[in-house]
Amino acid sequence: MEKLLIKGGAKLHGEVDISGSKNAALPILMGCVLAQTPVTLSNIPHLKDVTTSLQLLATLGGEIMIDERMNITVDCSHLRDFTAPYALVKSMRASILVMGPLLARFGQAHVALPGGCAIGSRPVDIHIKGFEAMGAEIKIEEGFIHAQAKRLKGADIYMDKVTVTGTENLLMGAVLAEGVTHLRNAACEPEVTDLAIFLTKMGAKITGIGTDHLVIEGVDELNGVDYRVIPDRIEAGTYLAAAAVTGSAITVANVEPSHLKSVLAKFTEAGCDVQIEDRKIHIDCRGRILKPVDVETQPYPGFPTDMQAQFLVMNALASGAGAIRETIFENRFMHVTELEKMGAHITIEGNLARTSGQDTFKGSSVHATDLRASACLILAALVAEGQTHVEQIYHIDRGYELIEEKFHRLGADIQRLSQ
Repeated sequence: MEKLLIKGGAKLHGEVDISGSKNAALPILMGCVLAQTPVTLSNIPHLKDVTTSLQLLATLGGEIMIDERMNITVDCSHLRDFTAPYALVKSMRASILVMGPLLARFGQAHVALPGGCAIGSRPVDIHIKGFEAMGAEIKIEEGFIHAQAKRLKGADIYMDKVTVTGTENLLMGAVLAEGVTHLRNAACEPEVTDLAIFLTKMGAKITGIGTDHLVIEGVDELNGVDYRVIPDRIEAGTYLAAAAVTGSAITVANVEPSHLKSVLAKFTEAGCDVQIEDRKIHIDCRGRILKPVDVETQPYPGFPTDMQAQFLVMNALASGAGAIRETIFENRFMHVTELEKMGAHITIEGNLARTSGQDTFKGSSVHATDLRASACLILAALVAEGQTHVEQIYHIDRGYELIEEKFHRLGADIQRLSQ
């Protein structure tokens, strides 16, 4: 088991390159199942969840090749298995996204019920109801979703709740369905848009991309393309938050600023100087006292739930009272207990986290409870007095590429230790 050892107090400086988006890469990798010919992907982050996805595709019979530039070629032209086993699915909820492509192209899919971070209920009922509306027969037996359909048929589907994976799964099922499918109340996240653009480049017919109403005209086949995945907006926001809490000035590069509008607005409200230059964001918080901000997480283009934990650390260190309301997941304040070990003053009232403001934290031994909680503990450790040990960092490796190396290059005193 590995952990991070962080000595607080160092100022950050310099430039950090943002990796490709994990949340865009995973559905796009699953989308390779739809292609009759090989797909080559670039800007794929080297992460545990990506490795798990590649293992899953290989288990199904896909051929994977990775060149010296980390371009990944996926050939799913001769899949021989249509079962996503529990051993792979249990650690990564995004595995459910193989269901739509398998069902659309091969008429069957057997997918173990998914796992991932324990941040609250994320039911798959919207996926199941959507595929049933498209003509699939679905049974849930012994922890597996068994789905069959000779060929999916277009349907008019209204999703009761905005769901990213639900939108992505049904979208991938619809591209090879017979007829026209309407996905209403669809998620609008940049990662959904990236998937839709990827599918259109393969030959899919999709209109309404970037809106909450996607219209998909089914085609008979899709073919492979070369595709570059978008940058990770949450990774970018995390490094910007690190500059904010440490009173530093840094630049994040290889980023799409338009994907971060709601987040950047809150950084400005918190008193940070934010400047945008093409695909770079400069943030300067030197000599500035952080102001508390009120945040409510919302589906895109609202404030992302994946930035809630980072802003909670910012609010805890701000001069005054702030409040963060979590509306997406009901169990996403598990990191508060760990922050309290470091002396944070946070009060939880249902789905609301209130902070009163303080100057610093104290180093401690803390445990990462989920992916974004891991990030907020690192931010807290960067400003804490003394040393902090962040344990259970396998969560971090699911979503942040080379995080200790990137922070070290920015001037942080951080190292990975084997226990």
